[in-house]
Amino acid sequence: MQAFREAILNGASGEEIGAIPLPDHYRAATVHRDEVGMFEGLPSAEKDPRLSLHVEEVPVPELAPDEAYIAVMASAINFNTVWSSIFEPLPTFSFLERLGRESRWGARHDLPYHVLGSDASGVVIRVGSAVRHWKPGDKVVLHCNYVDDQDPSAHHDSMLAANQRIWGYESNFGGLADLTVVKANQIMPKPAHLTWEEAAVNALCNSTSYRMLVSRSGADMKQGDVVLIWGATGGLGGYAVQYVLNGGGIPVGVVSSEDKVQLLKEMGCEAVINRRAKNYRFWKDDHTQDESEWRRFGKDIRALVNEDPDIVFEHPGRTTMGASVFVTKRGGTIVTCAATSGYLVEYDNRHLWMKLKSIKSSHFANYQEAWEANRLVCLGKINPTLSVCYPLEQVGEAAYQVHHNLHEGKIAVLALAPTEGLGIDDYALREKIGEDKLNIFRRHASRQREQASTD
Repeated sequence: MQAFREAILNGASGEEIGAIPLPDHYRAATVHRDEVGMFEGLPSAEKDPRLSLHVEEVPVPELAPDEAYIAVMASAINFNTVWSSIFEPLPTFSFLERLGRESRWGARHDLPYHVLGSDASGVVIRVGSAVRHWKPGDKVVLHCNYVDDQDPSAHHDSMLAANQRIWGYESNFGGLADLTVVKANQIMPKPAHLTWEEAAVNALCNSTSYRMLVSRSGADMKQGDVVLIWGATGGLGGYAVQYVLNGGGIPVGVVSSEDKVQLLKEMGCEAVINRRAKNYRFWKDDHTQDESEWRRFGKDIRALVNEDPDIVFEHPGRTTMGASVFVTKRGGTIVTCAATSGYLVEYDNRHLWMKLKSIKSSHFANYQEAWEANRLVCLGKINPTLSVCYPLEQVGEAAYQVHHNLHEGKIAVLALAPTEGLGIDDYALREKIGEDKLNIFRRHASRQREQASTD
């Protein structure tokens, strides 16, 4: 893979890149099937990705006709990487076994190791015989909707496909590696004004936020909508705030520190709640929620924007769902895509049915939604939420940071890219957008590190 890296860094043509021999092995971040029980009996918080994630050489898999090899310049950490690394809520090897039973090509994925990662930027180095729109040398980013386009259930909305999967989580050969294998319909053009690491962090979270808020498959947000955003400076929330502002909505961000309040203000989100300062206690104990706290929360929202939210952007799950249902406006929508605090949620159904509210589920995005979300990045209308970057050798530490919520926005991981700051082709657009906007999450992270060092 070093030959591919040198060629890419030196601006080699597509023909030159396509002529470089493929290696037998490549460097990848993996978890091992024989270590699934290593954290047995420990609470989630004590399960350490630094112990389970390995960086090692693995064989290059055979390429299917509808696939491409991508030389990965950079990747990113998502919560699904954390879940895979701590083997929760169940080991991902069960997903690989199921995929392995589907076809000859699926059988490649059922291995004693799992290459993780559901985000990447890089360069196409080979394409299968059935690939029409991409060729060696193309600079690309990858989305994680892994779907069989020969299944009829995939053709109305591929996220409803009977065999829909998330690449690098429910399939093997993910993006936290020097090379990855993807279906051609996962490939999108790289935003030319971004570095490799900036381009790598967007696809999963940006596309998810787009479907949740903008798409008709989600909340179908309109101008003037008040949107409550939990974790508004996180990987999902940082994009959600941008979509609400771009779409003429009114974001109300919920965060956990004054530093994060300041970050949201810099992004243009004027209505912000510091939940830690407010000390909300939505749960009296493990089994009982406190409606008086829901009411206090709703009152705080109305004090900021004079009305209840039309939409609640919900992803924490158990700790917040009861409050989310309560504070949503009559006839409003709670759109949920995850459950990072627990997936067994509880809410008072009277506040849902008697006020005609809706809970709408959302999961990643179909190809068209992902493409539209990426187009907005390419146009400079949506900016990366990158806060910090790690080398692939430190992927365990990067996952640990996400596991313990010690970061803001997204964490990138360099693969073949030797340093940060490479890969920019459109300097004019970058200058037009401004480094301040492109690096707002990085500046915030830098301030936090400086503050920590003085403390």
